[in-house]
Amino acid sequence: MRDPRRALAETLSQIDALLGEGVSREDALSVPELSAESGVPQDVVKALLDGQEAPPEDITDRIISRIVHLRETRRRPDGSQHSYEEIALSFGASRASLKTLVSRQRKAAAADLDPGPRGRASGPLASTTAGVEKFFFGEPSGWLSAEPESALNDALQGVLAKLRAAARGEPYTAPRESAMRTAAALPDDKWELVQGLIEALEKQVRRERGFD
Repeated sequence: MRDPRRALAETLSQIDALLGEGVSREDALSVPELSAESGVPQDVVKALLDGQEAPPEDITDRIISRIVHLRETRRRPDGSQHSYEEIALSFGASRASLKTLVSRQRKAAAADLDPGPRGRASGPLASTTAGVEKFFFGEPSGWLSAEPESALNDALQGVLAKLRAAARGEPYTAPRESAMRTAAALPDDKWELVQGLIEALEKQVRRERGFD
């Protein structure tokens, strides 16, 4: 398996090499945006970008904090958080079991939260992480349990792709832009659903930024 710290260092080195003259890494990288994308706390993101090590972290604590992070950053179109019941029911669990995990009430479920060998989630904890990831991302991805270095490295890939496209003089097509083109080709009734969601999201962003 590729060493996460080395992979992150290589990505940052490639980003540095692609930055234009007079442009620093601090100018190109947004710590808050990388934190939101990766689920890694901002202070840890900054430390990793500065070449420092992430502090030791229990795998279960990491998963819990990222579940909370997902609810805070991946909201419904109306701006409200997804309920624990809604998330849990999507993969056949109970609201109580998920709420217990997130509330760190481990005594009631200690036997079900075995981190497994080498700090990897296993058993019921693994099925919970897979279910939560499928709810938010459409498929299990390892996002909740990824080491901070790996999570940040994944979040940096979009920045790297954009810089590479700029270096080639090509327009950068972000995944969401590609998705929009696909959506535009949908039948009218399906497109209206997508368009309604986009409009709701735009209104939410405008409210959050104080434009409305």
